Amino acid sequence: MTALRLQILGPLRLWRDDVEVDAGPRQQALLLSLLLARAGRPVSTNELVDLLWEEQAPASAINVIHKYVGGLRRLLEPALSTRGTGSFLHRRGNGYLFTPTACTLDVLTFRELVEAARREAALDSYVEALTLWRGPAGDGLGARPAARAVFAALDGEFLNGCTAAAELALSLGRPAAVLPALRRAASMAPLHEPVQATLIDALGSAGQRAEALAVFGAVRARLADELGIDPGRAMREAHRRALAGERPVGADARGQARPPGGLVGRSDELAALRETVAPALSGGSGLGVVEGEPGVGKSRLVGEAAAEAGRRGALVLLGACPEGDGTPSMWPWIQTIGRLLDSLPATDRETWLAGGLGRLLRPGEDVPPEAVLPDGGAQFRLFEQIVAVIAQASRRRPTMLIIDDLQWNDVASLHLFSHLAARLPAGVALLGVLRDRGPAPGPDLSRTLAAVSRMPGHRRIHLGPLGPDDVAELVRRETGREPAGDEVRRLHARTGGNPFFVRELARWPAARPGVPSAVRDVVRDRMADLDEPVRDLLRIAALIGRDVSLGLLAAAAGLEPGECLERLEPLEALGLLEFSPDDPFAFHFAHDIVRESVSETAPSRQAGWWHLAVADALEHTDPGGEPVAERLAHHLWAAGPLADPVRTTHALMRAAAHATAKSALEAAEGWLRSAVDVARKAGRAELELSVLAQLTTVIGMRSTYGTVVLDLVERAEHLAAALGRQREAADFLFSRWAAHAQRIELDRGGPLARRLLEQGEASTDPILREYGINAWGIHQWAIGNIGEAYRYLSRSNPSLARRAEDPLRHDLQLLSGAMLAETTALHGDVGAARAMIDALEVDAGDDPYVVTVWAAFATRIAVQAGDPAWVLRAVERGLAADPGFSFQILGAYQRLARWWALAVTGHDPAGAAAETERMITTILLDPPLSCVSTWYGLLGEMLLAAGEPEKALAALDRAGECFDAYGQRYAEGLILLLRARALAAAGEPVEVVRAAALRARSFSAERGAHLFARRADDYLATLS
Repeated sequence: MTALRLQILGPLRLWRDDVEVDAGPRQQALLLSLLLARAGRPVSTNELVDLLWEEQAPASAINVIHKYVGGLRRLLEPALSTRGTGSFLHRRGNGYLFTPTACTLDVLTFRELVEAARREAALDSYVEALTLWRGPAGDGLGARPAARAVFAALDGEFLNGCTAAAELALSLGRPAAVLPALRRAASMAPLHEPVQATLIDALGSAGQRAEALAVFGAVRARLADELGIDPGRAMREAHRRALAGERPVGADARGQARPPGGLVGRSDELAALRETVAPALSGGSGLGVVEGEPGVGKSRLVGEAAAEAGRRGALVLLGACPEGDGTPSMWPWIQTIGRLLDSLPATDRETWLAGGLGRLLRPGEDVPPEAVLPDGGAQFRLFEQIVAVIAQASRRRPTMLIIDDLQWNDVASLHLFSHLAARLPAGVALLGVLRDRGPAPGPDLSRTLAAVSRMPGHRRIHLGPLGPDDVAELVRRETGREPAGDEVRRLHARTGGNPFFVRELARWPAARPGVPSAVRDVVRDRMADLDEPVRDLLRIAALIGRDVSLGLLAAAAGLEPGECLERLEPLEALGLLEFSPDDPFAFHFAHDIVRESVSETAPSRQAGWWHLAVADALEHTDPGGEPVAERLAHHLWAAGPLADPVRTTHALMRAAAHATAKSALEAAEGWLRSAVDVARKAGRAELELSVLAQLTTVIGMRSTYGTVVLDLVERAEHLAAALGRQREAADFLFSRWAAHAQRIELDRGGPLARRLLEQGEASTDPILREYGINAWGIHQWAIGNIGEAYRYLSRSNPSLARRAEDPLRHDLQLLSGAMLAETTALHGDVGAARAMIDALEVDAGDDPYVVTVWAAFATRIAVQAGDPAWVLRAVERGLAADPGFSFQILGAYQRLARWWALAVTGHDPAGAAAETERMITTILLDPPLSCVSTWYGLLGEMLLAAGEPEKALAALDRAGECFDAYGQRYAEGLILLLRARALAAAGEPVEVVRAAALRARSFSAERGAHLFARRADDYLATLS
């Protein structure tokens, strides 16, 4: 077999049979380096795309990765057959895995040597490990920030190894042995104060005081110049010792407190966590993730760091998320933001509560009906308010925000974590804590972690198992006795070094036969000695959750509180429950693992009755409050057929309403899909219709135009019609048409528009008539029959409803008025259209949604009229109403129009064209949305302004392709005119240009698009 040797600790290098070979193109080499950095662990292709290209991935990215992998396989094993997978690079699921078993890989050798050095306190092993480093990991590959973070994590292992080796070397009086590695580490991390302090100590101990003092001076100057801060305690103490000629006596001498009594074997992790939090305590910000298996000590570690931050004046906020579908959506943030608001002055707190934060902390049950026009930015605006209130609090005092149990967080909570991580205010440290197994991170959490990994300066701290020495120390602290060597080895082997399991087994009675193989066995053994009523009480508590109210448990179990408390007392002695010292009416399980173990013992036939009993108790304690709504829904749903289906359905709808108010739309959708299922199985058509109405609204809010829910809308339409509720049936039919229209699926939307027109003409209901007139008129506009569109839309009624009274009807009015203005302009009367759109601006007031709608249509009309000044005025107000781009598609129309106006007035037309093409590709093209063909045509006009007629013709060809593919042709006359101008700019004979312009004029006049016909006349006049 080929002998393969690879190096990643520095520049990438590889040898095959002792002959060095080139890794190939830069991106291929980077891909290999990333797989080597994660050797032994699969990396998904999606993550590889993010790491290689971030936001600039080409459409062929996956194919490029496959191509690189094939090239690497042939590079590593030249004799490999064309379809062979070889010994190293393997496909795993949707990703790739580098298997290092048959080669020499320096990073694995480094880790083995460091582990041996730590286990045996062997300085020579440390030195051998550190000499493997030749510079920063993956040096010279030109990696983007996301990939650099992967290599930075490897660099962190080197830095930690250097400080650990130096501590041992100093204790042995051999500082010179680690100086080369420390000098390399200091050059790699010039602002890493623990490393610099360690180098100063080592130099001083080696008799090189002058160099030690010079290092301090250089680092102090750099800290002041680049960060505006003074050296920290560790640096100052090392400097003092160098001046005094003192030798350090251990970690305490460098200002790093040893772990407190409750922490064993976590000095490195605690130091890393301190470094993560420290910038926030001095005006910067910190971002970190702490991960590890259940029971490994994550909460204890974070709790120690939080206590230290609190002692230094920080506001510490913890949001935990218990496992289970009954946990209220956004629960970690409700806890933390509620406490944060309590820290603010009363007037500020009430101001925040009067806005979006009030809907988060005090959600009601009103769900807004689905808008005809999109409002996809409610969640974004809420998140921005949360960032703003955290910034306000952190200006008053440093803030440490801990979101625990990320693996149980709902999707909206994870989105908010990513959102805040990308916008961390000064003075804030954000920490996420999660299990990395049991369960393994799901796709939403994986995306969140990937997004966080791309943030500069983030730290990901993994807690691994304890070593045998740490296990022995933990046993001493738990039992007060000295464990024998054989006992420690057996305990370490059986527990895998998991601290929680070590504690439980250390307390295992010596007289009891056998040794449990897992914590679950410990819990079940302790439960075995309990009376059946006490066991059942404990199981009911486990179904309630990690934190349990005594009153709720007593009510669910049908007991008086005193009797309930009496039964619970033995459980505290057994280490299963812990009572809260601050609340005599509450208790919690000793650990998540304990609660999970107890709940697994609940008989399935009995669990449904217990869920129903908990639901009954919840309704009696706080029937309409938060967080009861979502917990109640969960327990009724879990009770299954034992609960009244009508009651369950209404509870699920209330839970969804609460979730919707908090912008937790994924959670709301989940509740409502369950409600549809319950109502349908119960044969409750009217109830199912009510749920479907709410569900289509929620999914519509999630997906902007709700096309993913067309099957549900169609079902709702048929139910409404069967129940004789014609107006509701028409509402759903109109929603179906609007979704198809916005997605320019005109072949599907056209028949629906015809049905709406026919229903309206046959009805005396003015709402049905308006539906028909508008749907048919807008469909005619879309297919390019401008005269016919104007004839229908000019018959619409402009005064149907106020938004506060009926948002759906108001949005129909808004769409009707805006489309009438656009069609009036295209029909030739730009003055009348401008008067209509100006009136809409006045009516908009300060409502950001209506202002955005107005600005989107005003800019569309102005662009087609060729009026850049009008565009820029409308865009100025529109963007001021929505600076955060929360109304994505309507906001995109405004930004595209602004770039057009800048281009045609000579302001960097090439740059504006590039931005326009990027936005068309990312927002309007996938999936294709309304106006995409128009904007390809206007891109052509921008390229003409940039002096690129050939590129302009190519863009106009794309517009023509979109006409043919999607059928939306309202601006076809304008595109034909722009083609005539592009032909002229490309040097075509004037006869060819005139013929193209005449075609544009005649086509526009034939379709009733007199605005374009007039613009063609104006252009033709310049040709003569």
